[in-house]
Amino acid sequence: MSQTSTFRIRTRRKYYRLIFTGIMALMMSFIISTALLVVKQGFIDGFFMELMHSWGLAFMFAWPSAYICAYLVQEHVLSRIEFY
Repeated sequence: MSQTSTFRIRTRRKYYRLIFTGIMALMMSFIISTALLVVKQGFIDGFFMELMHSWGLAFMFAWPSAYICAYLVQEHVLSRIEFY
């Protein structure tokens, strides 16, 4: 068997929520932007460039809103639920 190296990054625990919401916002904004473009316009000429523009704009709104929503859910909703 061949050995494959695993890519790892070490960072402080306090950046967890920032990194997590950033990755989630990146993936979700891409999926939603692609779906909306396909539904609205279909696969047209220049689809990729339109997608990149749409994705960048969506991500600018998605990351701050995901960060705020994650904070509100973790601090105010999940703190009131008793897990067993």
